[in-house]
Amino acid sequence: MKRLLDKLYSNQSLIYKIFLFILTIVLIVYFFPKGGKFKYDFQKGKLWQEETLYAPFDFPIYKTEEEVEQDRENITNNHPDYFQYDVEVRETVEADFEERFPTFFPKDSFTTRQYDRLYEDGQELLADMYSLGVVRSEGDRSDDKVVNVVRQNEENTVLFGQLLKISELETFINTHLEERKVEELSPAFYGLFFDIIRPNVFFDEALTNTTLQAKLSRVTRTRGNVDKGKRIIAKGEVVEGEKYNILSSLRREYQSQLWNERNYNWIVLGYVLIVALTLFMLMLFLKKYRPEVYENNNKVTFIFFNILVLIFLTTAVVKFNVDYVYVVPLCILPLILKAFFDPRLGLFVHVLTVLLLGFIVPNSFEYVFLQIIAGIVTIQTISELHKRVNLFISVAQITLVYILAYFAFLVIHEGNLDNATLFTFAKFILNGLATLAAFPLIYIYEKVFSLVSDVSLLELSDTNSKLLKELSDKAPGTFHHSLQVANLAEAAANEIGANSMLVRVGALYHDIGKMNNPMYFTENQRTSVNPHNELLPKESARVIIDHVLEGIEIAKKNKLPDRVIDFIRTHHGTTFVYYFYKQAKDAGSDFNPDDFRYPGPIPFSRETAILMMADSVEAASKSLKNPNFSVIEEFVERIVDKQVEEDQFINANVTFKEIRTIKKVLKHKLSNIYHLRVEYPE
Repeated sequence: MKRLLDKLYSNQSLIYKIFLFILTIVLIVYFFPKGGKFKYDFQKGKLWQEETLYAPFDFPIYKTEEEVEQDRENITNNHPDYFQYDVEVRETVEADFEERFPTFFPKDSFTTRQYDRLYEDGQELLADMYSLGVVRSEGDRSDDKVVNVVRQNEENTVLFGQLLKISELETFINTHLEERKVEELSPAFYGLFFDIIRPNVFFDEALTNTTLQAKLSRVTRTRGNVDKGKRIIAKGEVVEGEKYNILSSLRREYQSQLWNERNYNWIVLGYVLIVALTLFMLMLFLKKYRPEVYENNNKVTFIFFNILVLIFLTTAVVKFNVDYVYVVPLCILPLILKAFFDPRLGLFVHVLTVLLLGFIVPNSFEYVFLQIIAGIVTIQTISELHKRVNLFISVAQITLVYILAYFAFLVIHEGNLDNATLFTFAKFILNGLATLAAFPLIYIYEKVFSLVSDVSLLELSDTNSKLLKELSDKAPGTFHHSLQVANLAEAAANEIGANSMLVRVGALYHDIGKMNNPMYFTENQRTSVNPHNELLPKESARVIIDHVLEGIEIAKKNKLPDRVIDFIRTHHGTTFVYYFYKQAKDAGSDFNPDDFRYPGPIPFSRETAILMMADSVEAASKSLKNPNFSVIEEFVERIVDKQVEEDQFINANVTFKEIRTIKKVLKHKLSNIYHLRVEYPE
C-alpha cells in the first residue's frame, strides 16, 4: 500500500493532467449541440463536388426564416380586428327614441297620418343605424379594413366602412331623409338622434390578439416534401435557389433524425474521439516545444480553462441566436496567450479551438477561415501590449480584416449586396469592442492563476516602486549596477528576439538580496574599509552566496512573480565565488569547493542566460584599468566563454549564434559606457 501511495505521489503531476484532460473532454462534448454532423459540406453559389445525391428518405422542405417571417407578417397584416356588438345598448336607444320622439315632433303640429309616418321613418332610420352597429370615430383604420363583429356569439365579417361612425351621423340622417322627401325635418331628427344615439360596437383587443396568436401558431415551417429516391442535385451543379433550400432541409432533417437513442452513444463516442485527439495534439505540442509550460500544471489549467470558456460562450450564443456568433471575441484567446506565453503557442491553441468550434457553428468552413485569419492578424499585430494604444490599433486592424473577409464571402455566396445590412458588419465592430476586454481579463488572470504579463512587468520596471526605492537607499551601488545590467540585458534581448521587458525587470531585481548586507559588496563600499578582511574566505563566500537566497526571500515577501524570482535564482547559476575560492586554494588548507559554489539552478531560458552574461560582464568591467576596444572585446569573450565551458547555458535553449550576437551587443554597450573614441592624430 505504501509503495502504491509513493508511486501516486511521485506521479501526481501526470495524474492531475490526465484528470484535467478527461474533464475538459467531458465538458466540451457536453457543450456540443445535440445533433449529428451532416456528412456533406456545401456552400451557396459553389459547385456540388460530390456524386449525384438522391434523397435517402422522405423529408419536408423547410422554409427559410425569412419565408416564415413573411408568412407571419402577412397573417398579421390581413388579420381582422374583432368588435363586440352590444344588444342592450340598442334596446336602450330604442326606448329613449319612443320616449323622446314627441318632444321633437309634437302631435299637435302634424296630422295623425303625418305623425305616424314620421315615427315610422325614425324607427327605420334607427334600424338602419344599428343594423350593423354604431362605432366611435376611429382614425387608425381605413374603411376597407376587414373587421369581425361578434353579436350574441355569432361572427359577422364586414368592412369597417359599413359601420356607422358617430362623426358621420349628420350625413347619414340627411341622406336617409332626402330619400323620403322630408329633408326639411333633418334638424329635428338630428337633434333627436344626437341626444339618444350611443355606440354599441366596441373593439375587443383581447379577442383580436387571441385569434391572431392562434393563427400565428399554426404557421407551418415546411412547404412540400421530397420523396425517397428523388434526385436532389447532380455533380457539378451550382448550389443555389431551390437546390440550396432542399439541401439545407436534408441537412436539418438528417441531423434531427441521427440524434436518437439508437445512435446517441455512437455519436457521443465520435465527439469524444475528435475532442480527445485535438487536446492530445495540444498536450504533445506543450510537451515537445513548451516543456516549461507542460510541467507547470497551473499554466496547463489556464490554457484549458480559456478553451472551455470560449467554447461555452460560442455554444450559448448559437443556442440564443446564431446571427450573433461573430460577436463572440474569439481573438481574445491568442491575444491573452501571447501576453502570458508566446505567439506560437497562442496561435496553435487558437487554431485548435476554432477547429472544435467548427462542429458547433453553421457554415463551418466560412467560420473557421475567418477566425483563423483573424487569429493570425492578432498574433502579428499585437505587440507591446503594455502600451494601451497598441491594443486599440490592433483591434481596429482585426475588425477591418473580419469585415473584408466576410464581405468577400457575402459577394461569393449572394452575387450581390442585396442582403447586406448594417448589422451584417456592425457585429464585427461589436466583436472588436468585446476584444478590448482583454485588458481587465489579463489583470484578473494574473491574480487568479498567479501569472505575469507584460503589463505587470511594465509596472515592476518602475524604479520608483517601493522595493527598488529601498534598494536605492540601502545599496545605491547595487542599484546603479542593476540599472546598468538592465540596459545591457534589454539591448541583447532585443537583438535576438527574446522578451526584453521580462529580462529588464529580472535585471532590476536580481540583486535585491544585497540589501541585507550591502557593505560586503564592493560597489557599495564608500571607504577603504572592507569587512571581508575580518572574515575567513569560507565565511566571506557564504555572505556573498547568501544574497541569492535572501533575495528570493525578499522577492516572495514582496509578492514578486515567479518569473522574476527565476532571475534571482539563476543569475549566478552554479559558478564559483572565484575570488574567495582562489584565496582558500592559495592558502593551501583543506576546504570543500562546494562551499564556494552558488546553489543554482543554472539558467533555463534565453532571458535568464542573457542576465547571467550581462551581470558578469558589467560587474567585472569595473576592474578594467585602461579599457579600450581590444581590451573590452577580449574581456567579454573570456567571461562568456568561461560560462559556456562550465555548462551554464545547456538548459537555456540559447544557440551559439545567439551567444555570439549577445557578445557583440555587450561589447558595443560597454564601449559606449566607457566613452571610447577613435584616437585622432594631432
